[in-house]
Amino acid sequence: MPGTAPRTPRATACWTVSARPVDDPVATALLRAYLVDVADRYYQLHEGRNATPEEIESALLEMPSDDLTPPEGVFLLAHHNGGREPAGCAGLRRLDTHTAELKRVFIRPGKRGLGGGGALLTAVDAAADALGARRIVLDTRWDLVEARSLYARHGYREVAPFSDGPYAEVWMAKELG
Repeated sequence: MPGTAPRTPRATACWTVSARPVDDPVATALLRAYLVDVADRYYQLHEGRNATPEEIESALLEMPSDDLTPPEGVFLLAHHNGGREPAGCAGLRRLDTHTAELKRVFIRPGKRGLGGGGALLTAVDAAADALGARRIVLDTRWDLVEARSLYARHGYREVAPFSDGPYAEVWMAKELG
């Protein structure tokens, strides 16, 4: 369109994504950061406060990530510009012969908008293919608008509910090639 600047593509070349055991201390620290982020957003929206340390510990116990392990799953960590500390994560678990579920997608706030989400979702597609999945599904919340937008940009579309988790408000799926 005349008068509008071209959209700058999001760089993914500076991101590296690799599988890591979900119980590795680096992975568990990132999972905790993920949970604090989404819990704080939830409690801010509904109660005007952040999550308490006790609520975070309880959620970690109630929603374990131990199913994001081979041979039925994978946990991916993303590093930006070769940094030691991971800047993001995503998990994938097989639901059935042809379906995998995307879980725990997170980019640290200071690294958002730099293409890490796209790099993770590209790696998720490859991991799902390696698991033999033909479809990836996910559930998320209405208030996680950035996540829903990321998923839509990467081919996910809203579908009928397939789970009944306490925080599932939007269900999405992507068919793989």
